[in-house]
Amino acid sequence: MNLPYAETYRIKMVEAIKTSSRQEREKWLKEAHYNLFNLSSDKVFIDLLTDSGTGAMSDKQWAAMMLGDESYAGSSSYYNLKNAIKHILGFEYFLPTHQGRAAENVLFSVLVKEGDMIPGNSHFDTTKGHIEFRKAKAIDCTIDEAFDTTKFHDFKGSIDIQKLEKVFLENPLEKIPFIIITITNNNAGGQPVSMQNLRDVRKIADKYGVPVVFDSARFAENAYFIKKREAGYADKTIKEIVAEMYSYADAMTMSSKKDAIVNIGGFIAMKSREIYEKATVFNIMFEGFITYGGMAGRDMNALAQGLDEGTEYETLHSRIEQVAHLGGLLKSFGIPVQEPFGGHAIFVDAKRFLPNVPKEEFPAQTLAIELYLESGVRGVEIGAIMADRDPITRENRFPELEFVRLAIPRRTYTNNHINYVAVALKNVFDRRNEIKKGVKIVKESPILRHFTVELDKV
Repeated sequence: MNLPYAETYRIKMVEAIKTSSRQEREKWLKEAHYNLFNLSSDKVFIDLLTDSGTGAMSDKQWAAMMLGDESYAGSSSYYNLKNAIKHILGFEYFLPTHQGRAAENVLFSVLVKEGDMIPGNSHFDTTKGHIEFRKAKAIDCTIDEAFDTTKFHDFKGSIDIQKLEKVFLENPLEKIPFIIITITNNNAGGQPVSMQNLRDVRKIADKYGVPVVFDSARFAENAYFIKKREAGYADKTIKEIVAEMYSYADAMTMSSKKDAIVNIGGFIAMKSREIYEKATVFNIMFEGFITYGGMAGRDMNALAQGLDEGTEYETLHSRIEQVAHLGGLLKSFGIPVQEPFGGHAIFVDAKRFLPNVPKEEFPAQTLAIELYLESGVRGVEIGAIMADRDPITRENRFPELEFVRLAIPRRTYTNNHINYVAVALKNVFDRRNEIKKGVKIVKESPILRHFTVELDKV
């Protein structure tokens, strides 16, 4: 008999979490205007809203924090992080930022102007927000297989090369400042991009003379899937695969709160001295001096250590197997999910789960609400509310995929917690035909509305 996977860590400290009654949760959710972002954390039992900044740091990361150098300029912590980025990712130049969207803000302030078009694979919410805030357009070139949750494809996150080429053929070249690749592709279900696809995108970029930018929040998980699924990589280390991945990129943004397993932090890295020098101006304006950029020295030390740990096979294997454990349980219950399972989360197909709730009443948000009411488990909608309105017509956009994402923090919950989540969702699934009404928007922001939107039941 094959041995089952086991976590490659031991627990040194625990944090108490509270259970609650359904009556309490109904009251709290109404007060939060049916937006799970508005709930205080003490009202959540198991929090799967995000894996961003919610993981448990290691003993070595905590030790590194104690050695943080808080000098305003040129701290040793900055150079520790610079060396880690150079060693693991291969970039000569980098700027620290306080988190990933800040990295996007700085880099896009250099690269994006009004009227531009940025092709990529299912731009994440903040990425698209920063593009559209600058009156530019994000063009999704994800492969069609990504939009069928029942279809198995090893690399559903990849860019369709024909769609990408079409963008260049149909638009002025000066309007396309770069290609962006999100690894892994979050909106498609945490799906990886193959190494061959990275090479193919690089060829298109070289053909038209534009740079390639990686949105790198979960790059290590992407490398893990390449090792597991792509021919020729089974015997390579994660760090060797990562090095090849970034050989095809000109620049990257990083939310370090995911695969670097820290609570806060991000950075931009690039190969161009010219882009670096332009970006330093915006980094100083928006973030801080170029050698701390909104981060404390202790956090840069933890990040440098996290980049090393996060690109080790054992760390990734334990993490991704726990995600697969949840996916396997849900699938055994007949619950429709995106397959194959992604690296950081299980994405529940809300359209198939709640076929009686019309798209105008936001089935994914409705399902996330029902899961919380059932169990105190907080997930997040990745669907029409997050898709925002069209910036020109102001009509609601209804994406092909309508998900509830159950994002699992790294090294945080046990499999008993995961089992609880699965049974809670099964209980909702068993009464799915009784759920025929969704929610409506009462108040919303003009951009990135999902964070603060106020809703009411239909």
